[in-house]
Amino acid sequence: MKVVAFNGSPRAHGNTREAIGIMAEELEKSGIEVEVIQVGNKKIRGCLGCMWCVKAQNERCVIDEDEVNEYIQKMKEADGIILSSPVYYSGVAGTMKSFLDRAFFVVGVNGNFLRHRVGTSLAAVRRSGGIPTIDNLDRYINYSEMFVPTSNYWNVAHGLKPGEVAQDDEGVQIIRILGKNMAWLMKAVELGKKELPLPEQERKRFTNFIR
Repeated sequence: MKVVAFNGSPRAHGNTREAIGIMAEELEKSGIEVEVIQVGNKKIRGCLGCMWCVKAQNERCVIDEDEVNEYIQKMKEADGIILSSPVYYSGVAGTMKSFLDRAFFVVGVNGNFLRHRVGTSLAAVRRSGGIPTIDNLDRYINYSEMFVPTSNYWNVAHGLKPGEVAQDDEGVQIIRILGKNMAWLMKAVELGKKELPLPEQERKRFTNFIR
């Protein structure tokens, strides 16, 4: 089994990456491969709202000058997904959000192909804003009907300078337990599929408040 982890920090070796590493260690102990993809230092623009992906139905975004379409296929091939970000003004870092807006729009309009995979989020923060950030990341996961593992507190680790996350004893435990629970849930889902059919997928209904 495989997990793909997206690092939304512009720092490839900062505290966000450190937190991913703590979680990856637990997943790998359970025999699950982890691939870390660095997103935060890429040049990724936001969604154009052009609806080309809705019309094309080819699992691709119309913007083809960056890595987003490659990352979408990485997500499709994975059994589990980790979304991680540092905290910028109590929210997800801009490049990461641009990637997520485009990628999950493509996923949703192409049969919601992440449905019933396992997904979770992480945030690395100096002081505050971690909970709004993981709430934002979790919305992408929840919208996609993914299964979400939990830990014994919010998935937030604290540190300023690279590596300081390792000094946050509670944060390290939170992330470590999250890794254990994600590994177990991924295996439980895989076993469950052999014994129990997944719920029938319903066609998405789109409405608005203008009549």
